[in-house]
Amino acid sequence: MATNGCEGRLKMIEELTTNAEQIQDEVLGEILSRNAGTEYLRGYLHGQTEKQLFKKNVPIVTYEDLKPYINRIANGETSDILLAEPITGFFLSSGTSGGQPKLMPVTAEVANKWELFRGLYESPAIKHFGDINQAGKRLELMFGRPEIETPSGLKAASVSTSIYNECNFRTILSKLYTSPIETIFCPDPNQGLYCQLLFGLIQRDEVVKVGSVFASTVLRGIKFVENHWQELCYDIKTGQLSDWITDSGCRNAASLVMKPNPEQADLIETICNCKSWEGIIRKLWPKARYIGCICTGIMRQYTTELEFYSRGLPLVSDLYACSEAICGINLEPLRKPCDVSYTFLPNMAYFEFLPVKNEGDGSIEMKSNNEDTELVDLVNVKAGQCYELVVTTCAGLYRYKVGDVLMVSGFYNNAPQFQFVERKNVILSVDQEKTSETDLFKAVTEAKALLDPLGFILTEYTSYVDTSSAPGHYVLFWEIKGKEGKHCKELDPKIMVECCSRMEESLHYTYKIYRKRNIIAALEIRVVKQGSFEALMDYFVSKGTSLSQYKKPSCIKSEEALKILDSRVIGKYFSPKPPL
Repeated sequence: MATNGCEGRLKMIEELTTNAEQIQDEVLGEILSRNAGTEYLRGYLHGQTEKQLFKKNVPIVTYEDLKPYINRIANGETSDILLAEPITGFFLSSGTSGGQPKLMPVTAEVANKWELFRGLYESPAIKHFGDINQAGKRLELMFGRPEIETPSGLKAASVSTSIYNECNFRTILSKLYTSPIETIFCPDPNQGLYCQLLFGLIQRDEVVKVGSVFASTVLRGIKFVENHWQELCYDIKTGQLSDWITDSGCRNAASLVMKPNPEQADLIETICNCKSWEGIIRKLWPKARYIGCICTGIMRQYTTELEFYSRGLPLVSDLYACSEAICGINLEPLRKPCDVSYTFLPNMAYFEFLPVKNEGDGSIEMKSNNEDTELVDLVNVKAGQCYELVVTTCAGLYRYKVGDVLMVSGFYNNAPQFQFVERKNVILSVDQEKTSETDLFKAVTEAKALLDPLGFILTEYTSYVDTSSAPGHYVLFWEIKGKEGKHCKELDPKIMVECCSRMEESLHYTYKIYRKRNIIAALEIRVVKQGSFEALMDYFVSKGTSLSQYKKPSCIKSEEALKILDSRVIGKYFSPKPPL
């Protein structure tokens, strides 16, 4: 297949999606023929490679099932325990969305797939917005972490850090991006963030795209500018970097870029010194064509505030991928985040789907590994049906449950398109009720609608179950921001009580029944002061999570994280009565 340029990559997408079934069979056949003799598969396939035998004998697994094999390789045993191809390193998952960080094997083929994938997922955006690589530079907030060396000598790093370490990326960095490599790998994320934003403002007339991996990081960047614009302007005016930036790499990079520019500083100061920051991204970077970041899944909660700051600039979620596997791309970048679907690419992995059914109370029932449930192939999924994603990859994951629940929204040629529904097991439960991430998001969306007409925006939320007293109850932490200079102290407490009631009314049937029977106590909203969720992010980053990979948990499990939020509570509100 021709892959030269955008047209070639779009043609490749057409061919891949048209021949999805054939390509899926070829991908599985190649994986099995190469790895059937490994210690892991030999126990199930006895050296054979037939698809039906694979489906009959190889079990559906989670990370915990494969962890002993991966740990053996990380500790020095040969990789043919799991796969025939030599392992070159490990991807390190973030650990913030689904629990502890995981080690995922990486091979030369995996690296090649990621390189191909980057060209494919950017092609639809180039088709709609033009070739930004030729038009100017990208202000992308990027944060690398030091690689971790395993006992075997193999290195482990996040997907993003691995990309930043590639020779190809470093070669094109100065031409296509505003951020020098020293700022990306700065040990102090706040110093790195300050310098990346500073260099992005200095080169503001060249910026044609603003973004990061996740919407939460873009928002953190804009809020950082909101809190530090006077200092940033002073640095631009004088051509000198602030004294608190002590990292030698950042200071050296600044010495090559910075020179006094009072006119630019005055212009940025005039833009920032306004009553409302609505549309500030477009004002600061007037040539930006779109904002590129993942806005789906858990990131959808940030879209309202991001739309406030961007006002008219499209929010583009390019891709759906994870440390375990490359999955799909967004072929319609102009769609609103709530309507985005990802078209699966059949050459990236062998995909199967575990059917998930919606219960009458609105919750989702997950199938267990032990149930005799037939997994559905990629091309045989049904529109409107929800599934849990299961992948088999060239890197030693066989029938591996990723933990994501997806809904089939349609097909592009013969390849299905999926909308992200939720992470599996991210739920609240006091008794026998199960409240999913989606249930929670819907209830919060209904409740926060009460704030909008009053000039307030819910910027962040998370939850946990408080069982310190009986019966237990749901607790929501909300961070609220006023528009046009309003302070959240001006918010009527009665409105917050109404928000509690609205949330309970919007939750599923089982929750309401348990509330009426006093099996669950009144839902509580705790309003926290501005910057509380940044402090939460800082905590997880201090524990080793890359700022680029950080995903705020929907439900707080860590005692330390809970203390961070509880110490910043400025108001507590309860639902006054059970929902009808």
